[in-house]
Amino acid sequence: MATPVYSISQQPISSLLSWVRAGEIAIPEIQRPFVWKATQVRDLLDSLYKGFPVGYLITWRNPNVRLKDGTVSQGKRILIDGQQRITALMTSLLQEEVLDRDYNHVRFQIAFNPHDRTFEVHNPAIEKNPVWIKDISVLFTEGFSTYSFVSKYCEMNPKSDPDEINRIITDLRNITNNQIGVIELDPSLEIDIVTEIFVRVNSGGVKLGQADFAMSKIAVNETYDGHTLRNAIDYFCHMAIKPSFYDTITKRDPEFTHTDYFQTMKWLKRTNNDLYSPEYTDLLRVTFTSEFRRGRMQSLVALLSGRNFEARTYEDEIIRDTFDRLRKSVLDFMNESHFLRFVMIIKSTGHISSSMITAQNALNFAYILYLTLRKEKVDNSIIEKAVKRWFMMSVLTTRYSGSAETQIDLDIQRMEETNHLEFIDSEIDRELSDSFWTIILPDRLATSNHKSPYFQGYVAAQVIMKDRGFLSQGIRVDDLLKAKSDLHHIFPRSLLKARGFTEKEYNQVANFAVIQSEINIAIGNAEPRTYFQAILEQASGGQRKYGNISDLDDLRNNYRENCIPDAMEKMTLDDYESFLQARRQLMAQKIRALFESL
Repeated sequence: MATPVYSISQQPISSLLSWVRAGEIAIPEIQRPFVWKATQVRDLLDSLYKGFPVGYLITWRNPNVRLKDGTVSQGKRILIDGQQRITALMTSLLQEEVLDRDYNHVRFQIAFNPHDRTFEVHNPAIEKNPVWIKDISVLFTEGFSTYSFVSKYCEMNPKSDPDEINRIITDLRNITNNQIGVIELDPSLEIDIVTEIFVRVNSGGVKLGQADFAMSKIAVNETYDGHTLRNAIDYFCHMAIKPSFYDTITKRDPEFTHTDYFQTMKWLKRTNNDLYSPEYTDLLRVTFTSEFRRGRMQSLVALLSGRNFEARTYEDEIIRDTFDRLRKSVLDFMNESHFLRFVMIIKSTGHISSSMITAQNALNFAYILYLTLRKEKVDNSIIEKAVKRWFMMSVLTTRYSGSAETQIDLDIQRMEETNHLEFIDSEIDRELSDSFWTIILPDRLATSNHKSPYFQGYVAAQVIMKDRGFLSQGIRVDDLLKAKSDLHHIFPRSLLKARGFTEKEYNQVANFAVIQSEINIAIGNAEPRTYFQAILEQASGGQRKYGNISDLDDLRNNYRENCIPDAMEKMTLDDYESFLQARRQLMAQKIRALFESL
């Protein structure tokens, strides 16, 4: 039988809350959006009041670290499982604010009815009813007097029995004396074992990854000002999504505004960037990999703990060096010039909005590559070309869609073993062979997912080549994308559906074209040979029915821009499959032309 890798103790809720407030325990979610609903907070309090079990908490104490003077520093606890429960108690009982899904600071106000002993989320009806205690947090404030509170309550509710109300209020206040089991994991455990333990014991809720553990390691380190670094990571990610979060920082954390981090990131307040909005996991991955040339988050967790991989010890010097390098890399990530130039490079591949980005880790590695080549002092024009080509290659081959961390680690290691640019060129040549463009890519375009990287790559090519929308005389695809234009079924969906084609078949991306809404409506359910014949007549001086193209050469150019096969004016529903095959080849050629222009 293996030796247990944990110990179990029972702790009152009051002790756990005091640990958090005193900084003796770190909660990974405390700076990230709180994901519980108000009703879940209510139900937790109801369970505690009724004496029901609310599960175990799992903590992991940082390893003891050897200091320069030879002494040993005992590590702090990290709350691995139970963050939502503890945070729920902090906001409902201690009046702490949390960040909601929209990055607003909110409080969850829970009301209590002493007469029927029920909890409820505060609402306008409760506010008007004197029977309800509007906010139970008042019962847990310092200096609270049960006698005074009960007297006032009974004045407002004359039919209430003071002794009964006193007993009920006392019972409610005593929920902080309820015991919760705390499982403390052995500090010597490796991060991958801790991750496995978490997955096995946590069947629901928000899953924690190794980036969460890294953030916790950062937050609990007071010696190297980890709390400020953690805040910098969180604040940047929040402000990248919501620039107005700048005002929240200045009001709620004025001390942070004096840091280098804030001075470096404050440019975000005047930027509306919707292409790259990194979450903390993205920021950590990019900064760690570009600086330490490692791709696995568990390595960052180990280094933040002071892990000496060769001696298998934990040393303060390694922690200091890790924090120094990580701080520098985080500032590089946030740098306005770096960030905006990188975004500009990605947009120059035709991916002009976040809706066109199908693989976040492809974007992350492109930024890793950008920062890495900058540190190597590679010429800017060469960096731009390398980043664009690598990004497009990784998107089209879905390079980082599977085991992304493994692939990132492999790529950065192989890049370190040889000349960076030589590795990039050789890997692109290997992945994007002639057969990729002529066989593999057309085959991958046989999909009904219009969010696929292949269709988005085709649209990106149209953007870069300044193509017009289907049958548009002067309005370009990039303008239509900004206006949330339609995707037109070249072979109408209703006709294909009536013929017996499935949704997957009639929604093939090769059947889509970006089009103005009014042209799409005008075409309606007409069969291709019908409306394409009408378009030919229109371009030969006939009546204008579909857009404003009135010249045959202009029409042929528009067909070429939108990869429309020849002889569409003769095609019936029987030609649908051959149409798809022909258009996939044309779309693949357009994507190839884009790549070769980079």
